[in-house]
Amino acid sequence: MYQIERKDKLSLQEQNVIWDGIEAFSQTKVPATGRQELAFVLRDNEGQLLGGVIGNYENSGWLWIDSLWVSADLRGQGYGIRLLDKIEAEARLNGCEHSHLTSFSYQAVEFYKRKGYRVFGEIEDYLPGHSRCWLRKNLV
Repeated sequence: MYQIERKDKLSLQEQNVIWDGIEAFSQTKVPATGRQELAFVLRDNEGQLLGGVIGNYENSGWLWIDSLWVSADLRGQGYGIRLLDKIEAEARLNGCEHSHLTSFSYQAVEFYKRKGYRVFGEIEDYLPGHSRCWLRKNLV
């Protein structure tokens, strides 16, 4: 008998089992995606984490930016731009021609638009008064 268990947070091992399962299934339909994790972090002189960008890229030529965050004290000083530029540059070096991500209207949609992203999908009132937006950019 199988059981379904509710989890508030998956362990890294559990996440990897799920992702590996998805990758194994995908490989039966398309060539190996070659999914590679990619991240850059911003630290102060004491090593405290103050920002970062997390994503991955595949053989498909697409960079997926999962998360970009900069500490409130450092926002507006160009660190978000620098983190975004770093992950895009690394993705280009690894053959990516496009990038995509999602952001809420109250978060960073305008920031990404200034960096060349365009909205290609939107769910209005995803949260009351706020949209969830999907954005993309050509990297070449």
